[in-house]
Amino acid sequence: MAKGEKINFSTPSGFPEFLPGEKRLEVYLLDTIRRVFESYGFTPIETPAVERLEVLQAKGNQGDNIIYGISPILPPNRQAEKDKAGETGSEERALKFDQTVPLAAYIARHLNELTFPFARYQMDVVFRGERAKDGRFRQFRQCDIDVVGRRELSLLYDAQMPAIITEIFEAINIGDFVIRINNRKILTGFFQSVGVEASKIKSCIGIIDTLEKVGENKVKQELEKEGISPEQTQKIIEFIKINGTVDEILDKLKYLSQTMPEAEQFSLGITELETVIAGVRNLGVAENRFCIDLAIARGLDYYTGTVYETTLLGHEALGSICSGGRYEELVGVFLGEKMPGVGISIGLTRLMSRLLKAGILNTLAPTPAQVMVVNMQEDLMPLYLKVSQDLRKAGINVVTSFDKRGLGKQFQFADKQGIQFCVIIGSDEAAAQKSSLKDLKSGEQIEVSLVDLAEEVKRRLG
Repeated sequence: MAKGEKINFSTPSGFPEFLPGEKRLEVYLLDTIRRVFESYGFTPIETPAVERLEVLQAKGNQGDNIIYGISPILPPNRQAEKDKAGETGSEERALKFDQTVPLAAYIARHLNELTFPFARYQMDVVFRGERAKDGRFRQFRQCDIDVVGRRELSLLYDAQMPAIITEIFEAINIGDFVIRINNRKILTGFFQSVGVEASKIKSCIGIIDTLEKVGENKVKQELEKEGISPEQTQKIIEFIKINGTVDEILDKLKYLSQTMPEAEQFSLGITELETVIAGVRNLGVAENRFCIDLAIARGLDYYTGTVYETTLLGHEALGSICSGGRYEELVGVFLGEKMPGVGISIGLTRLMSRLLKAGILNTLAPTPAQVMVVNMQEDLMPLYLKVSQDLRKAGINVVTSFDKRGLGKQFQFADKQGIQFCVIIGSDEAAAQKSSLKDLKSGEQIEVSLVDLAEEVKRRLG
């Protein structure tokens, strides 16, 4: 770089950067989500940000996601080493675009060290090379849970997912939401029954999954491009628009299964869905928190059974705020044995961004400190440090003011940081082993002995 040339230090497009209050909100949300995950016995793991490209792309794992490939940028004097070494296909590496495919590779790598069913959570950043826009990022944090079994996995694990989603979103108090549940076997079976060729079913399911985004007319056009006849298309549209209560939809599906040809897959999907719904109810999830939506399919090809999408009522434009489903063959891609799994994912960065913009959530104060010990005079600093430590030992977050500034300026600093209380100790207070405690929110100021200071602050903090 030429001397004097300016460096563009702006944030790269699509890569978020948080101010302290935003980051504190993210940490609060992560702690809340982690607490719920662990209450169901999920354990944390970590996988590399970088995977072999062939792992990420194995048998259609990539879906429509644009992968970021990586390669080292060597200094000019070492470029010849790179050119000489070259890279084979198995050595090509890329940034992970989700947590589920790396989980499958992780299980394959540690198969003999894990106990099954294996229930893990991971809250990590992933990378996608999509066009950056409002609420869409190229780097974002996903909070995932998955349970993977060997050869079989109870459908009650599928039923747990809506219970977990409900607990998380009720805990962070974002308003009313509904978890929309379906089973891809129902869709696959219905497509078979109306005569759609087996080779076209997956692509047709992908088209159905775009209904909310593109509308009914566009879906019809795309189905017809796939060679689906207008009569078949009309039957498909009518089917995915079946509505009613959970029990009414189940009854309608069971009636259909008795009248349609080639209904084996369709009937299996209904049976699985019934089992999941019964489990959701037994776990105490309120009826208004979930429904059956036959248009839900999930775009990734590896989903094979139960699928979920969660919608914030009144803010449907946000899209799904938590989604996932069951897969049968993803881990088997690497191991060659049946290892079914089920999981959900919260795209936390996108969700937090949209909830902040909609005013549903607010950022936290820039600092976690609840109290500031004011610097009245330098010779009392040993006392200020002792008082600060005593408060911390009592579980109170404290900032000690080391800079000698006017009292008003110190109050302004504390208020700007969202610190509610200031402890004021001058010569007279020190001699009497007392302090003044000022509440910056109410303006109230009281005298408190140093012995009682921690308890008084805790009482006022509630």
